[in-house]
Amino acid sequence: MTRFDSRGLPLSTTSDIAAERYRHGVDLLLSAWPGAAEVLEEAIAADPDFALAHAARARLHAIRSELAKAKARIATAEEIVARRGTERERSHVTVLSLAINGLSAQALERALAHADAWPRDVLILSLPLGAFGLFAFSGMAGHDQARVDLCERHARHFDADDWWFLTYRGWSHAENGNVAHGRALTQRGYDLRRNNANAAHALSHALYEGGAHDEAERLIADWLPGYDRTGVLHGHIAWHSALGALERGDPEGALAIYADHIQPSVTAGMPVNVVSDTASFLWRLKAYGHTVPAGLWEDAAAYSEKYFQKAGFAFADVHMALLAAATGDKAAVEERVKALMALVEAGALPAGPVVPAICRAALAFADEDYAACARILEPVAAEVVRIGGSGAQREMIEDMLLLALMRSGEAVKAGQLLDRRLHRRPSARDAHWHGLLAA
Repeated sequence: MTRFDSRGLPLSTTSDIAAERYRHGVDLLLSAWPGAAEVLEEAIAADPDFALAHAARARLHAIRSELAKAKARIATAEEIVARRGTERERSHVTVLSLAINGLSAQALERALAHADAWPRDVLILSLPLGAFGLFAFSGMAGHDQARVDLCERHARHFDADDWWFLTYRGWSHAENGNVAHGRALTQRGYDLRRNNANAAHALSHALYEGGAHDEAERLIADWLPGYDRTGVLHGHIAWHSALGALERGDPEGALAIYADHIQPSVTAGMPVNVVSDTASFLWRLKAYGHTVPAGLWEDAAAYSEKYFQKAGFAFADVHMALLAAATGDKAAVEERVKALMALVEAGALPAGPVVPAICRAALAFADEDYAACARILEPVAAEVVRIGGSGAQREMIEDMLLLALMRSGEAVKAGQLLDRRLHRRPSARDAHWHGLLAA
């Protein structure tokens, strides 16, 4: 008797319980919902030779930055699938193994080929997608379009009510500038499965990109209390709400959200989210003219010391440099820039020279040398997309350039940048800054 996954692909297990637990566990994983690890362990207990259950468990460890555990789990899956697995399952495990072992370019290439052969293998199709997916962290400038192209190429293989595909297809369109279409798709996915942190996150992005800041805040306020704090996206979704509070001029409210949900001592988020959310929130708070309470920068920096010390992960490098610059650790920024430049010269940094440039600009901004910051950032502004993440996350770098231009007397250039931003997305903060320039 053949058993199947949630999208109808055959599974090499003889246990009905293992198959059912695997289906449920993968759906929890794809919705960033608590309980996935426990459910997948139940699948493995029911069939210890179920390779894909081990592989999915490895993926969860990797998401949590538990790399030693992830590598051990995927090695087990590789050993099992070599003697008991189909061609699809062997390819599935190979793609995850490449990703877990840090071979991102090869993982992306194999994931795309795998998707062409088995497009409904959603755990593999998910790898290139998202703000932290293989496309986003590939260093390519066109990763937003690449995600749209991938989704559209395989859309015919998915049902109209596939909550996972609707979520990621919609998010991809919204991030790529087709905001209304993206919002409609994402809303449909969210309505089909509300116990889905990825959908709530994607919908908040679509609302933000469409200038519907109040709606985004209401969405999060209504939805977040039902998402357990152990969920990996709990703190990050709260970060979006904190940014909304800053947008409407409520720094006290934003700080309350930060204290309750985002700071390292209270969040169970992925390390890359914790480092980037804390650094970027505190940077915005200060840059917008508000006071950062004593100890917050130092707490964020202390947390970050456990992660991303080695240069080469562009998105993390930028935020590590922000933390170091803000806490006065000029030597740490300079050391990271030196390491990044060596990688650039060796052709080993996919995102390229924009990464050390942003780090240098962050140091200049922290030193209040706004003219230098603007000189560094202006020539690479179009390349910032290469660091990955979402448009909302990268907007901080554009804010840095805008404020540097304003504060160094470059009113014309600042006004032109503000005009482009207001055309792209209405913003009360940008309108306020525009009024200051006009005055």
